[in-house]
Amino acid sequence: MNIETISAFVGLILTLMVFSYLIGDSPLFRFAIYLFIGVSSGYAATVVWHQVLVPKLFSQLGDVNQLVLLIIPLILSFSLLAKLSPRISWLGNFAMAVLVGVGAAAAIGGALIGTLLPQAQAAMNAFDLSATGGSSNIFVKLFEGGVMLLGTVLTLAAFHFSVGRAPDGTPKRNPVFEGIASFGRIFIAITLGVLFAGVYMAALTAMIERLSSIINFTRQIIGL
Repeated sequence: MNIETISAFVGLILTLMVFSYLIGDSPLFRFAIYLFIGVSSGYAATVVWHQVLVPKLFSQLGDVNQLVLLIIPLILSFSLLAKLSPRISWLGNFAMAVLVGVGAAAAIGGALIGTLLPQAQAAMNAFDLSATGGSSNIFVKLFEGGVMLLGTVLTLAAFHFSVGRAPDGTPKRNPVFEGIASFGRIFIAITLGVLFAGVYMAALTAMIERLSSIINFTRQIIGL
């Protein structure tokens, strides 16, 4: 029995263990999930060791100049280990604050540069009529650009949460902004629906691939 057959057999067993969730939360399903989490954690730890710790820390210990630059990151890294004990967990608060702050800045910068600005640029480029080949194409391009611009503006308006005060003191949103935001939520719902359909199709494709693999392996074993 070669390694390909063994791998296919293990994959078959694990697939059936995951499919056992269809009849309930069974120990077989939990074992497969725990195994997947354990393997993923081990792989992540291996990647961190070989691509972060070894090249960026241990290989630099012999260089005095680099060692001086590594003192602060090294102290912050060890302070995170204090989070394992509730008594001294406060020692890791500063390192956690740095991680959260840098992560938030990277996320906001990525959203701004990678999503918001390209979306605005795409909405403006949709009105570029220089590439149209005729009058009919101009109207089509203007319609597409109008829909894209309208969707962008209404979606951004849906995240406008400024409110005023009603005569009774309760928060009340401006009726105009509330109406605009309601149309923006329609675009958001359409987008989420498309994303969900994409995720569903990806999951369905993966399930079909696994079922096909099970059928082919079974036919190979019984000689069909």
